[in-house]
Amino acid sequence: MQIVDLFAGPGGLGEGFASSGNGKRFEIIVSAEMDPKAWKTLRLRAFYRLLKNKRPEYLSDYYNYCNGKTEKPESPATADLWEEAGEEAKCITLGSEAGNNELDEILKHRLKKDLPWVLIGGPPCQAYSIVGRARNQAKADYSAEKDHRHFLYKEYLRIIRQGQPTAFVMENVKGILSSKINGEQIFSSILQDLSDPHRALGEEGSGKKYRIYSLVTGASFGPGDDVEKVDPRTFIIQAEDYGIPQARHRVILLGIATDSIPACTKSLKLTRQEPKVSVGQILNDLPKLRSRLTKKTDDSETWHEEVLEQLQHIRDEIDPADTKMWIPLSYLWTALDDAPKSPGGLRVGRAPHNGDGKTGLPALDEWYRDSKLDYWLSHDARGHMPSDLRRYIFAAVYTQAHGTSPKGHKQFSLEGLAPDHKNWESGKFIDRFRVQMEGMPATTITSHISKDGHYFIHYDPVQCRSLTVREAARIQTFPDNYFFQGNRTEQFHQVGNAVPPLLASQIASVVYGVVYPKAHAQGAREVEVEDAALEA
Repeated sequence: MQIVDLFAGPGGLGEGFASSGNGKRFEIIVSAEMDPKAWKTLRLRAFYRLLKNKRPEYLSDYYNYCNGKTEKPESPATADLWEEAGEEAKCITLGSEAGNNELDEILKHRLKKDLPWVLIGGPPCQAYSIVGRARNQAKADYSAEKDHRHFLYKEYLRIIRQGQPTAFVMENVKGILSSKINGEQIFSSILQDLSDPHRALGEEGSGKKYRIYSLVTGASFGPGDDVEKVDPRTFIIQAEDYGIPQARHRVILLGIATDSIPACTKSLKLTRQEPKVSVGQILNDLPKLRSRLTKKTDDSETWHEEVLEQLQHIRDEIDPADTKMWIPLSYLWTALDDAPKSPGGLRVGRAPHNGDGKTGLPALDEWYRDSKLDYWLSHDARGHMPSDLRRYIFAAVYTQAHGTSPKGHKQFSLEGLAPDHKNWESGKFIDRFRVQMEGMPATTITSHISKDGHYFIHYDPVQCRSLTVREAARIQTFPDNYFFQGNRTEQFHQVGNAVPPLLASQIASVVYGVVYPKAHAQGAREVEVEDAALEA
């Protein structure tokens, strides 16, 4: 089935669809993204899929690039597929006249409208997010009515109206549910517009209309329905309920053309998974790293001395009678003798003693791991100031001792822990420093991780650092062979903006079941037979 992916980012949503059914169900016709670095990631991944599906005997080209053996991913034998990947992944600014025209031309020549196809993606969310709105309100000259990002979803309407897809999947932040323009809820308008794109764009015609489904409850909204009776919260997917190691809560709309709605709509809901997957399950077996040092010589000996010095400052402030804190702090003093010496890098060598990435969950191991990789990609620790090392040690040990990450100035009360921030004691930044707890799903990975790692502190105090790109990518469920392009900051930004591919794959399965219910049912029966055979 054909896929058109708009506002694609690094390709998380597209990856989930493209990998569904062992890569046999969906084909991405075009993925459009304006950010040049994310586009490079998109193109590289498109190349990987083309090799895998069309010329698997040359997959070594991709792995040679990942493993640092070649400077370019393609060879003379696969140059044509590299060019084809460039035709699939396009660097396009949607909403601009030039960008819209380019996309229209691509769809005109590549999309077969007489066959089923699906539109996926999500418009940029900065204007909708709660944090983004707070920042905008602080700008004296900001006007929501003039912010073009509020209306980029109309690119969806335009493409839906022109191409009339069988279905669409649209993702955005929760803030879209409360966002207003001229006092009107924008989400209500979005539901009404998406259900009848021709009417929304002021056109007469007999184009397709759509019913919008919640993938959580199966509740829906269609043409002519009363939008006031819709509970917008039913469209929020809490990713941790579906096997994703992250409490990522996002609005995801599944639109199905009214002439394609199945007789039974029970299959339109995602299947909840228990127990929840924790951060520790997916990160514990990755290579352990030390943080880098800023403003000092960055070598393992200097790092070790600095961490011990910061640890001693904390011990000096802790009453030994506080055994909850004193005991793990004392243990840490000894454990640091065996602290990792490497801060990692773009490529970290794989070795039996250095972590092999197993999760203990066979299905996740199959999803993440790839034996053809000689290296862990983008497993590179950030540099931290000595004062931040002290905060990270304290926060990680506090989390071990109390089962929760410390919050705000009342719990970061020891000497030297308060940051030089004029609003630190205002109560607005109580989560500025946050440990991702080993036994729980992570908090939401966002693009802010590209700015600093304070909200994404590793739970292991021995490593004394924030998360790496690879760790963030694992939390987002990107396979280990997904190679993000650009520098570390740009890679973090891509990972934070993405839809978890493993969640997208589950959504893709629902969509496939709508369009090809018999084939989907047959596939489900085959899986049941395989599971029964394994259990026997």
